Amino acid sequence: MVWPGSAGAGAVPGCAAGTGPYQREMEKYVEQPVDGRQSVADCVAILAFQRSAGVRPADGYAGLATYRMMLVAQARKNPNAAKKCPVRSYKVACVDLSRQLVWVQQGSKVLYEPVPVRSGRDGYETRTGWFRVYWRSIDHHSTLYDNAPMPYSQFFSGGQAFHGVYGDLFKGGSHGCVNLRYDDAKRLWKALRLDDAVYVWGVKPGTWRTADPRPVAEVPDESLAGDPPPPPAVHTPPPVDGS
Repeated sequence: MVWPGSAGAGAVPGCAAGTGPYQREMEKYVEQPVDGRQSVADCVAILAFQRSAGVRPADGYAGLATYRMMLVAQARKNPNAAKKCPVRSYKVACVDLSRQLVWVQQGSKVLYEPVPVRSGRDGYETRTGWFRVYWRSIDHHSTLYDNAPMPYSQFFSGGQAFHGVYGDLFKGGSHGCVNLRYDDAKRLWKALRLDDAVYVWGVKPGTWRTADPRPVAEVPDESLAGDPPPPPAVHTPPPVDGS
């Protein structure tokens, strides 16, 4: 689904977007000269990627949404290449705060491909470490934030949950929840069940947290049968929820 440099300069004659904040990153990804200055060729190649990745608007501008979808495309082949998410015999929802991605894996198999997320802003950071899905509510509304809709909520830490949003996923941060686009949250609902493990690590760009959870020893595939389980879940509705 990725075509770096696949469009010729004449494919979009009117492509004239200016230089974006992620210009160099996108130039490198679409295999254009990396000089940090938008050219017609850059614009056309970035626009081709935006169309393939479903970025709106598709205008050739190297903005945040385009950059974030580039991270998704880069991760698609092997989201756990850096081995940050523990490999276990059971299902694990992996939440990478640094890249703002979530995927689900079991052993070395990816069951739910990486998608973009929005985690907690400063003062409301998404907690890191091991958790379990302990409560699910398909049509939940926040009890704290003006009855805000939280479709396909799956709570895993206090009031912090995976859930869908209807607005722009790439603006700001949440109150601690892991926000997904509506359709991605719906698919994640089908991919997870009560008691499924969740592992969260990293730091959301723009937040101040510097401490990650303790490193997790890598477990080779042949030893998965003896994996330690994540901590037990408490099957009660959350006393306080975030969004």
